[in-house]
Amino acid sequence: MKIQIINGPNLNLLGKRETSIYGNQSFEDFFNTLKQRFPSFDLHYYQSNVEGEIINKLHEVGFTFDGIIINAGAYTHTSVAIHDAIGGIKTPTIEVHISNVYAREEFRHKSLITSKCIGMMTGFGMEGYALALEYFKNMKKN
Repeated sequence: MKIQIINGPNLNLLGKRETSIYGNQSFEDFFNTLKQRFPSFDLHYYQSNVEGEIINKLHEVGFTFDGIIINAGAYTHTSVAIHDAIGGIKTPTIEVHISNVYAREEFRHKSLITSKCIGMMTGFGMEGYALALEYFKNMKKN
């Protein structure tokens, strides 16, 4: 299975920023762990702080990949454009958040992209990405 992971704004700072919320590990290090844990997957990783670049990546992979895992960061709560991009592609998409967004500020409780995703993982730390991969793995069996 060919899976694209897309991380949005400020997630390039994982391991450095707000470690009490996001932990001490960089996403690049965690991505290497994911590749070892899921050797049968063809995993790809992309991160951007720019909304349009995230949309371009969704368009690029949204008709040829088997799955997308997206953590749109703050764009989750503000981007109608990312909502529309996910809605316009064929590849099933899972929304992931490292922190439990419902235990944080109220403005984080509303996601504009959830309705276009097949599901959401929130609050499981970076393990949420692995849980999303497990979902895709189980769906492939069915």
